[in-house]
Amino acid sequence: MTSEEMLGKTNRVNMLFDFYGSLLTDKQRTFLGFYFHDDYSLGEIAAEFDISRQAVYEHIKRAEQTLEDYETKLQLVAKHEQRKAVADRVEAIFAGDVAARQDELKELVRKLYNID
Repeated sequence: MTSEEMLGKTNRVNMLFDFYGSLLTDKQRTFLGFYFHDDYSLGEIAAEFDISRQAVYEHIKRAEQTLEDYETKLQLVAKHEQRKAVADRVEAIFAGDVAARQDELKELVRKLYNID
């Protein structure tokens, strides 16, 4: 996996963690926090909790899958990203000629209402 792919995965897990982290077990939250937020290695986490690296890896993988399962069911991150894209476009419109973009603004407002 390239460093760009790793960064993308880390950002994805952190976003999912922000939305669904409170639904994880304490151990899952702790391990994910150490691994993705604090950049601890599997070995460092294993030493901290006196367990094997494989056990840490399994806890992290299970927690990642749980976060993805929540996202599949609830789609909170996807809806957040849709709202952000619309808000970014509205900001861009206001940076230009607003009067010429009234129809686009109306369409963006309609999209915001239909995200959920």
